[in-house]
Amino acid sequence: MNFDEKAREWDNNPARRERACAVAEAMRRQVPLRPTMTALEYGCGTGLLSFELRHELGRIVLADNSTGMLEVLQEKITAAQAKNLFPIRLDLLVDPLPAQRFDLIYSLMTLHHILDTQRILSLFHRLLLPGGYLCIADLDKEDGSFHQEPFEGHLGFERQELAELATAVGFEVLGFETVYRMVKLVDGCQRHYPIFLMTARKREIFA
Repeated sequence: MNFDEKAREWDNNPARRERACAVAEAMRRQVPLRPTMTALEYGCGTGLLSFELRHELGRIVLADNSTGMLEVLQEKITAAQAKNLFPIRLDLLVDPLPAQRFDLIYSLMTLHHILDTQRILSLFHRLLLPGGYLCIADLDKEDGSFHQEPFEGHLGFERQELAELATAVGFEVLGFETVYRMVKLVDGCQRHYPIFLMTARKREIFA
């Protein structure tokens, strides 16, 4: 998928806005959000999820590697005068880690695009402060019909396997919740694709 080409029309799909609202509501249930928290949204796109959460968090860094998405996001930030949202172009698998550390990292439908799942989880772990939260919203394992186009990422995830990867890099996995079901027309039939939210926490460091 060419995200630069799709950026201008991205928010026009009501299902994407509905999905972001559902994930934000689940995050409110699972994480004690507060205005002093610093956050990183990785793979932010046009920032639909962060716009839902911006009044409940402090400084939010929104990272993506799509210039087109970031241009649309900056226009939205300017129009809304959203003073706590800070977009950056960032690919954690290529670029140096940011100097800042965060209380919360979250992503929505990004992880299945990243081939090296364990490495990106490890980088998230390094970017979190002790006791910080990780929220990953993504696809359950599917049969390859979701994208309906050539795709080189993961066909969703088995929840237990993802939990084991997160645990291996130092997270305490707090749980999974089905937060949304995407509906797509595939070969003339409606197909439902569950979206989960995995919530995990970086273990506290005690002296």
